[in-house]
Amino acid sequence: MNQGRRMGELKKLLNNNREWSEQVTREQADFFTKLANQQKPKYLWIGCSDSRVPANELVGLQPGEVFVHRNVANLVIHTDFNCLSVIQYAVEVLNIRDIIVCGHYGCGGVHEAIENSSQGLVNNWLRHLRDIKFSHENYFNTIDDPELVNDRLCELNIIRQVKNVCRTTTVEVAWDEGKELTVHGWIYNISNGLLQDLDVSVNSPDSIKPVTDRAVRQVYARTEKIHDS
Repeated sequence: MNQGRRMGELKKLLNNNREWSEQVTREQADFFTKLANQQKPKYLWIGCSDSRVPANELVGLQPGEVFVHRNVANLVIHTDFNCLSVIQYAVEVLNIRDIIVCGHYGCGGVHEAIENSSQGLVNNWLRHLRDIKFSHENYFNTIDDPELVNDRLCELNIIRQVKNVCRTTTVEVAWDEGKELTVHGWIYNISNGLLQDLDVSVNSPDSIKPVTDRAVRQVYARTEKIHDS
């Protein structure tokens, strides 16, 4: 019975797809022809796998306009050849000039990293987040509100991942060759649907440290402002 129900739900997805395809074709007859013949996105989006954060919809763009890589907690790890391959293809083949690392408040991966609960294999992945929290241990020891801890770790994680993108071989080579390439850090608020620029846009090797250090200070300052109010 359960198997039959699941098959019915999957069939509904296929029907939804058919209806969507027909609607798009009615509104723009050559949409799929153009989409099939070219892929020229202007942006690479590195985001979280969370189903509530659909990349192109958040920024009002159509399929084909954003090249997307997603994983748990939007991490850029230098041993993750999936992510590194996406970055290389985006920069070297698609000639993308803007890479956006976008996390979101209320991230489940961040929550699990904070709780340090046993979740099996994903614990190894989340170790990278715990390392970020540990590197800011003195700062987090000043915060009593668990929700605020989650929010701030989400922000600090994005800043760290911007730095990690900048230190990939692909980005370093692109800058060495004089290519225009900027790495940005954004965060999405699921509760109101709004994106926020964390003011961490890096466009050269020399700007990595000053830009990311400033962004971290701004995170700290926001917390101090809350404590003072």
